[in-house]
Amino acid sequence: MKPSTELFQLIKSLSKSEKRYFKLSSSLQSGEKNYLKLFEAIELQNEYNEEAIKEQFKAETFIKHLPSEKNHLYNLILKSLRGFYADNSAASILQEQLRNIELLYNKALYKECSKYIAKAKTIAYNFEKYYFLLDLINWEKKLVEEGYHRGVFEADLNKLVDEETDCIEKLRNIAEYQMLYSQINAVMRKGGYTRNPEEAELVKKISNHPLISEKNTALTLKAATACFSIKAMCYIANGDYNSAFSHLQKVLKIMESNAFIMKELPKRYIKALNSITYAYLNNNDIENCLLYVDKIKALSNQPGFESIDIQLDLFSLPNNAELLAYCYSGEYKKAIEEVIPKTLEGIEKYEGKLSNESVLLLYYNISRVYFSAGEYKLALKYNNIVLNSNEPILRQDVFTFARLVNLIIHFELGNYDLLEYTIKSTKRFVDKNQRNYQFENVFLKNIKKVVRAKNPDDTTKLFYQFKTDLVKVMEDQYELAASRYFDFMTWLDTKIHKKSYADLLKTKKRSLSV
Repeated sequence: MKPSTELFQLIKSLSKSEKRYFKLSSSLQSGEKNYLKLFEAIELQNEYNEEAIKEQFKAETFIKHLPSEKNHLYNLILKSLRGFYADNSAASILQEQLRNIELLYNKALYKECSKYIAKAKTIAYNFEKYYFLLDLINWEKKLVEEGYHRGVFEADLNKLVDEETDCIEKLRNIAEYQMLYSQINAVMRKGGYTRNPEEAELVKKISNHPLISEKNTALTLKAATACFSIKAMCYIANGDYNSAFSHLQKVLKIMESNAFIMKELPKRYIKALNSITYAYLNNNDIENCLLYVDKIKALSNQPGFESIDIQLDLFSLPNNAELLAYCYSGEYKKAIEEVIPKTLEGIEKYEGKLSNESVLLLYYNISRVYFSAGEYKLALKYNNIVLNSNEPILRQDVFTFARLVNLIIHFELGNYDLLEYTIKSTKRFVDKNQRNYQFENVFLKNIKKVVRAKNPDDTTKLFYQFKTDLVKVMEDQYELAASRYFDFMTWLDTKIHKKSYADLLKTKKRSLSV
């Protein structure tokens, strides 16, 4: 059986400060610390090698039961992390306060217990921690009952019951928004933009939900950020970034005015910022797009955004937007010399931690930059990485258009013999994955004709017809989404007008990508 690498991954995820805290707290413990020896040995490894660990400590008794030692060390590290972050979140503080309340109550120190409850409730209300409020209200009810036994009837139990009911209602409200948030997120993660009436109907159903369509339905600030985020995502799913913009601004306003929400929901804040970058990109406002890219990047050094989970978004999202901004503005050299090296370095740095979706989007956009710059072999290299990382569920839209772009790259490279087979396999893919929309079918039909053309005159005529057919297809609002993945029309114009892709792209308004 292959040795577990969970402990190795946990140790490698620790920051310098977290490691220092663990070692310092360990030094305060008496007795032999085999777990610390194990920690330091694993810390030095670049890849986990259990045989090397066994060899290093073969003279030590503890190595005979290494699995239990690894498990012990794992739990000690988690305990250390809990201590390190004990005062760093409202949840940690409230958990500590609840333990104090229980201790004071059990010692019959009811007055002191009541003071702690009041302090904790203030924190819970300020941070909208309603699950903790339910526990605190329950302790208050215990104190009321205890007071009754002692002949003290000042407290009103009915008020506590009403307060508890209000908390439950707010929790239900937040849960319902979370469900809608997950639904629209799932729609976008699976297929990107709406491409037919059925997909549009799913989005419409969410946007018409009473909690979304009616006014003043959010009972808390957290719920309000969810509500505006959902409204924005519904518009984005339909490709309407202009309508999404005002709702995204409302999300930012709430979060930037309430630090606790920013701290509790950093990913929601980052996602709103990222969507605004694409709203500007959609309007060809490269300057403001890049301003928001910088704003996202700057968060990596801000308190509350330090965790690796957040750092992954702060790497992938702005890099994707920056690649496209330079691509659309025709600054391919800057993208190739500055952005792509940093992007590839980050992909390597976060290997195994970045989601497959994040990685494939980065590679796809790198490929787009190289294609726009006329470096077709490099465009093919990174597009192939996308095609070779196919998954059965996520982002079939990206995989589909990567296959279409693959055909274009091979055409530019003159791989005509290979194209006959590749066109057939692409057709099988779109049929099997139910991605055979009008655009895909018309594209495949026309590129097959172009590949089979016998002379240059025939090829030019076929490209004219190719463009005419696609223009007609894209009169359908659902088929317009195709232009967000690649500027097919500009590529066709390069063949019709005998100009470079880069020159033509600079002279026209670009379409938004994924």
